[in-house]
Amino acid sequence: MASNASDAPVIGISCYSETAAWGVWQRPAALLPRTYVDAVITAGGIPVLLPPGAEAARALPRLDALVLAGGADIDPARYQAAPHEHTTGIRPDRDTTELALLHRALERRTPLLAICRGAQLLNIGLGGTLHQHLPEVLGHRDHQPAPGQYGRTTVRLEPGCPPATLLGEKIEVSCYHHQGIDQLAPGLEAVGHATDGTIEAIRQPSHPFTLGVQWHPEEDTADPAHPSAPLFTALVSAAAEGARA
Repeated sequence: MASNASDAPVIGISCYSETAAWGVWQRPAALLPRTYVDAVITAGGIPVLLPPGAEAARALPRLDALVLAGGADIDPARYQAAPHEHTTGIRPDRDTTELALLHRALERRTPLLAICRGAQLLNIGLGGTLHQHLPEVLGHRDHQPAPGQYGRTTVRLEPGCPPATLLGEKIEVSCYHHQGIDQLAPGLEAVGHATDGTIEAIRQPSHPFTLGVQWHPEEDTADPAHPSAPLFTALVSAAAEGARA
């Protein structure tokens, strides 16, 4: 692995490639909400951003863990579906990059935390499918109440396995998604559900640390005492253990 035993683990975080404005500039940029970076730093890791591109997967052997971050909808062609009218913002280059990162991380048994879009990508990458517009399935918009506004969701976690062993069996979280897991991929387990039945947490039991959460724990970990904080702490700890092995 990348780190020596005395070093803080290096945590790769997938990110956007978008046109952004800052100061006097408006240019293409690799960007990510600062909350992801702060969550990794608070947990004791060194964050490294991984923008879309073939070089991202080649960097994985130098990383001690990987975060697949949230973002735009995944191309439905990746799970053999036609696009829904509400499926928007597709970024094929990001899909390609993150699927390559995902499979490389699983092959190398690199600790992996997949968040929101990342959890959906984990499911798709292993053969699952998505509901493309949850309001049509659930009859409400609680998981994404308004543009740029996080919802609050109560999640019940399966006792006796991660992430319940890290977070407890019931947690209130920040969420922002209009899509969600439909058919669960072979080899994955659903280990958390919202009160409306939406799958909110998944894991791959055969992997030493692969967790996917549909909510946004990075939005809650500014307060280290928040119940979501142990997700990043556990990821960094798993990364450090792997680096020492």
